[in-house]
Amino acid sequence: MPPFLELRGITKRFGGVRALDAVDLEIASGEVHGLVGQNGCGKSTLIKIIAGVEAPEAGGTITLDGQTRARLTPAESRRLGIQVIYQDLSLFPNLSVAENIAIGRMPGGLGRVDQRAMRATAAAALDRLGVALALDATVGELAIADRQLVAICRAMAEDARLLIMDEPTASLTRREVEVLAGRMADLARRGIAVLFVSHRLEEVLEVSARVTVLRDGAKVGTFAPADLDEDRLTRLMTGRQFHYAIRDGATPAGRVVLAVDGLSRAGEFQDIDLRLHAGEVVGLTGRLGAGRTELALAIFGMTAADRGTIRLDGQPLPPGSNRAAIAGGVAYVSEDRLTCGLALERPVGDNLVVTILDRLAGRAGLIPAARRAGAVRDGIARLAIKAARPEIAVRTLSGGNQQRVVLAKWLATGPRLLILDSPTVGVDIGAKDGIYALLRELAAEGLAILLISDEIAEVLHHADRVLVMRAGRIAGEYRPAATTTGELRAAIDG
Repeated sequence: MPPFLELRGITKRFGGVRALDAVDLEIASGEVHGLVGQNGCGKSTLIKIIAGVEAPEAGGTITLDGQTRARLTPAESRRLGIQVIYQDLSLFPNLSVAENIAIGRMPGGLGRVDQRAMRATAAAALDRLGVALALDATVGELAIADRQLVAICRAMAEDARLLIMDEPTASLTRREVEVLAGRMADLARRGIAVLFVSHRLEEVLEVSARVTVLRDGAKVGTFAPADLDEDRLTRLMTGRQFHYAIRDGATPAGRVVLAVDGLSRAGEFQDIDLRLHAGEVVGLTGRLGAGRTELALAIFGMTAADRGTIRLDGQPLPPGSNRAAIAGGVAYVSEDRLTCGLALERPVGDNLVVTILDRLAGRAGLIPAARRAGAVRDGIARLAIKAARPEIAVRTLSGGNQQRVVLAKWLATGPRLLILDSPTVGVDIGAKDGIYALLRELAAEGLAILLISDEIAEVLHHADRVLVMRAGRIAGEYRPAATTTGELRAAIDG
């Protein structure tokens, strides 16, 4: 049986940079095919070529359903059944579930929308996927896992034959990932091909029938998951091997930087007691909705607790005052760097200094160019940010380098407490390793770090202590050296 999609000798250059070098790829109907590689390896460019957004260099071929062509246009790609769900999902948050699902084929005429037909289209797509969502619900108010389902149903409404999913699990919990894996298996049984792109290697191996590895724009090979494990897959992607030892968990003798007592906010978290020492990394994990991010936002002053106290180096922080928290030495890296952490269209340099504009300004409120340029250079050097020049838009950087820009802008404030909310979401294994090394360096310098993560291995290997939140409360404290992955997962699930 011929493959549904076959790429041969696909090459793409941007200026003098070769993003793809004679890449071959085959995807069969009814197959979940994994695609992995570090940021910058060519995955996004390959997706754009399949979607018709970019054209390959002359000499390569794209064969769909036995028909060969030199390139695709976006319209041809959609007409032939190729649908892409990007990491940001590309949904309209102010529109309903039904409107988002039917947006590509909005029924009606003469400038009017046939509401009944629109709802029928959306209901049919939901039914095909076996999903129960209220058609009139506003998408912006849905949980991330439900928004993911809306995006998949939108593709079903467009009669998808190949569904490309770019980092679909980045913001999902383990249980939600398992549900999504089941949905992908259902799609495969219906004959729909799925190209699953992810940095979470364990999930790629679990859900894929075959896995293709890219490195530096070239294809390393296509492998059966049975012939791979995470270590070998990492070596194929990077040419390196990463090993993280469980920390002994000995609490540093440093001063208490953060003291939280009896902190509560109705509907979010209750009776939180927490101590964080200088030079210590404390992991905070739990299921989505457990209250982790809500607690972080209260400590950072974005929301006000109903009762309880927050002290930084013994000094009380007023509730609900973001300015006071920053002035006191609290820095917060959001789990959503694209929306909350960066001004994507602004230059790298602007993003690096946005937190210290008042410090850079002179007496008349003007910022000397030399002073600003020095701060930008310092931020780039300290975090080893890879950017062609500070003037380029930060959206052009890889996920790992974008995260380094976010970290750099907060480190420029000279914080005493750094709150990291899912700092490695959407970054590759090499970039993760760099972030982990940075955590240890910052802790060694005396910074207190609160590491919030869904990934059990992340908190076990990179925290001195691990706290589990469940239903808005601290459900337990664990020492990594005396705790197994299974024990921690059981504590999270309750």
